[in-house]
Amino acid sequence: MRIICHYLLTLSLAVLICSCSHNQSAPDISGEQSNNIRDYLVKVAKDITANSGTSIVSATEWEKIRPERHSEFIEMISLQDMPLDGERPPLNVKITGTVHRDGYRIEKLYYESLPGLYVPANLYIPDNISGPVPGIIYLCGHSPTQKVHYQAHPAKFAQLGFVCLIVETIQFGEVRGEHHGCYARGWFNWYSRGYTPAGVEVWNAIRGLDLLSARSEVDEQNLGATGISGGGAISWFLAAADLRVKASAPVCGASTMEAHITTRTVDGHCDCMMPINNGLIDFQDIGALIAPRPLLIGQSDRDGLNRVESVRRIYRDLKRIYELHNASANIEYIETPGGHSYHKNSREKIFSFFAGHLMDKDLSPEEAGDIDTSPDNILSEEELRVYTAGPPADDRTTVIQDSFVKLAGDPEISSENDLDTHRKTVTDFLRRKSFAAFPRDPPSFDSVKVFRTLDRATYGSDIYSFVTEEGWRLKIDIRWRNEASQEKPLMIVLRSPDENRQESEGFSGQAGKDWNIAYFEVRGAGEYGWDPNLRWHIRRASAWLGRTLASMQVYDLIRCIEFCRTLEGLNADSIGIAARNDMCVVALYAALLDGNCKSIILKDPPASQDEASRPDGRGPANEILNCLRITDVYRLPALLSPAEVTFAGDMPESYKWSDNILKKLGKKPLKTVKNL
Repeated sequence: MRIICHYLLTLSLAVLICSCSHNQSAPDISGEQSNNIRDYLVKVAKDITANSGTSIVSATEWEKIRPERHSEFIEMISLQDMPLDGERPPLNVKITGTVHRDGYRIEKLYYESLPGLYVPANLYIPDNISGPVPGIIYLCGHSPTQKVHYQAHPAKFAQLGFVCLIVETIQFGEVRGEHHGCYARGWFNWYSRGYTPAGVEVWNAIRGLDLLSARSEVDEQNLGATGISGGGAISWFLAAADLRVKASAPVCGASTMEAHITTRTVDGHCDCMMPINNGLIDFQDIGALIAPRPLLIGQSDRDGLNRVESVRRIYRDLKRIYELHNASANIEYIETPGGHSYHKNSREKIFSFFAGHLMDKDLSPEEAGDIDTSPDNILSEEELRVYTAGPPADDRTTVIQDSFVKLAGDPEISSENDLDTHRKTVTDFLRRKSFAAFPRDPPSFDSVKVFRTLDRATYGSDIYSFVTEEGWRLKIDIRWRNEASQEKPLMIVLRSPDENRQESEGFSGQAGKDWNIAYFEVRGAGEYGWDPNLRWHIRRASAWLGRTLASMQVYDLIRCIEFCRTLEGLNADSIGIAARNDMCVVALYAALLDGNCKSIILKDPPASQDEASRPDGRGPANEILNCLRITDVYRLPALLSPAEVTFAGDMPESYKWSDNILKKLGKKPLKTVKNL
């Protein structure tokens, strides 16, 4: 009996002690989630594919919104700065030689698609043409020898009576430029630039159509486009971008986002295979821009880069759209056995398809026949060479990625009104072009206090978990330096990926004593990190899905700020952010979009977002889609005024632009504190 009484007394004391704690409710640890980045990306991909093309419910309604969708697509393939309308620069076609073959000739030539951007090509012209005939542009895949490897295709077109232009990509062939910036070189800043090499390829192809249209042998009302692999993707893009393409036949050039991310075929694909996807589109959306023009989709059933079931789905979805146009006969699909390649059946079908739609000839695939790859019919690389003495001295092919997309320069800001106007311009652009993947209807925070203690700070610590986005439940650790009744400001300290233990605590230790301190890990950091070997995949897959690692982290931080404003004991109008290294980018963009942060502390921020990372994806991940078209990270502190921005340690030289603007306008300049 005495033992029982002692037990009850101890229990009563424990209950009494608990009731005196800073927060009296017992912590609830329910609702935790796995926060798996692969699961998240797969779900996003499935949603994009499921929604692709579904908004098109009638041909009439589609035609009303098609111009807007077309304009958005043009921007997503980096063509917004090209002279698509109006006068274009001269092509300055140069023919460097001619090869005569049985029934046709080959003109070896190059043209200038932009000043200083030259395109080597071969033009196959049938003999004895009595009048203009249909023209075909053949778009090469990723074969190193380009027009040499694929030469049997334009030769066959010429034998059938077409004029066919085969153009080399900027990556391979006679001049070796860059397609693999993000894929192999760590140039993830391409995403920030809004640059995809597909843009250059489509532009070169558009100018190739200009060349065909200018030839007296070509009927400019009957132009077609075809190619395989990378050339297949560009065939999709060209037909969607340029209405002059009357019929197109892409082969092994498309798959759904769902398939690419679920099976990780995205990892094998070149950077040219997908637009800068801030529009969250899939190939059904691209195909809708081609409809109702004739489209033949070719696909092999064991393609290692494009899951055949996904291509069947694209065809089924597009078939519905063609039916809305009463043009179901204009879309066809041919599936052949084998890997990522042509097949005799697909080639013959393509020749028959173009004969029917561009020549109005009822020619069966068997009658059209296949290509001839016998040794006597194949010319050598030297025989088809365009540049006999090398490319022109001013050729920009190898560096075109540095100038193809116009980047924003430092704006002229002379007044507070200029600053306000520029801030609005930047934030509006970013919301539409960089952060369009932010959920339109954010989920409830569904917050849970998962831990509490009277240790760690003067008035203890509370750890909350809350939902930032569907599939992500993150935690914030709030260290109470002040009594809850005082409603003091809160400094949110962003933990960095791979930081040393207690590193953030040391960084924040000298913040003002009036500030409560909170430690927050965005996805990709700390508890919500992942294997470094997965980082390369995540960065590329995310961009294909219209987001980046940094943009997802920006959203996490914005949601964290919003959540903290709901808590008692905090001044909702006095929230600051402290960050180091790459997290400074996240902090600055989140503060800009939030618009109501009081203080920002930065340590070792990157000088610019226009910097390369590491080829393996493990380096700085500061890319945000299209951001460099409107701003750069070093300009953001000026736009955050009246928030106080402090540098812990040296301020990078580039940030003096912001400092000078603030000083010129008589505002609080940037601070530098050496001992933080």
